[in-house]
Amino acid sequence: MRVITQQTLGGPEVLTIVDAPEPQPLPTEVLVRVKAIGLNPLEARLRAGEFPLIGPLPFVLGWDISGVVEESPQTWRFRPGDEVFGMPLFPRAASAYAEVVSAPALHLARKPASLSHIEASALPVVGLTAWQGLVDLGGVTEGDRVLVHGGGGGVGHVAIQIAKARGAHVIATASGSKRKFVEGFGADEVIDYTAVDFTEAVRDIDVVLDTIGGDTVERSLEVLRPGGHLVTAVAEEASELAATYEAAGMRFSGIAVDPDPVALRGLVELVEQGRLRVHVQETFPFERVADAHRLLDGGHLQGKLILTV
Repeated sequence: MRVITQQTLGGPEVLTIVDAPEPQPLPTEVLVRVKAIGLNPLEARLRAGEFPLIGPLPFVLGWDISGVVEESPQTWRFRPGDEVFGMPLFPRAASAYAEVVSAPALHLARKPASLSHIEASALPVVGLTAWQGLVDLGGVTEGDRVLVHGGGGGVGHVAIQIAKARGAHVIATASGSKRKFVEGFGADEVIDYTAVDFTEAVRDIDVVLDTIGGDTVERSLEVLRPGGHLVTAVAEEASELAATYEAAGMRFSGIAVDPDPVALRGLVELVEQGRLRVHVQETFPFERVADAHRLLDGGHLQGKLILTV
């Protein structure tokens, strides 16, 4: 099989395609012939060496996959021919930038028939992050007021839909150029952060989901109702901020997404109900991974970038 690996840290040009032996599935794992791979900003940071996560070089990036089961020798969960998708092993290396991936069956779900492999590969990381932040940590329920920072991004546009599906009133921050995009996913209000200070535009928020970081996390304290909850996918280890929130009578939670079969099935249910879709900004063939990473490096994406295999 072919894999995309790197021998050194650096820019997109360090990503190279090489031949490698196919992995052998362990008990409870399945071998997946990959059809599409979702790209995430974290992978660009790992490629560049901003922080260690998946071990010494050389390594193979990637977690979001959609494909077809080829082998399932020691698990009852799937059979050869099943179409599956998921985010296996995160934060351990799943080596998903590859034509074939071995993954724990529990970390995968059957692909909804209404989603293409491209769309399915775009969903796991952003969908699980949003679900775990809003449902598991935030406990969003009907009537809540939810503020999503970065509503036009990968996590943000999915989070809007999950919060709406749970009956919340959803406010999203986004640049003016993304207003229609964000409104198209159900946001009740959109704040153009380039023109308006969100702390002056909203109040009495029950749950804030932050995908931006920086001073946005600290300033969000001003818009929460008493006892409100800030969930951040960016500053999860900010102990000083956590103490500040606690002293003000608020809750602070950082989320580091992990494989979650229950949440994955929850996402599937929303997709099958027609209440959740994921936006793919652009697809690239496997061989153009460097071009995809250049766009990933640029930031300000709408939805997700996908490699097709």
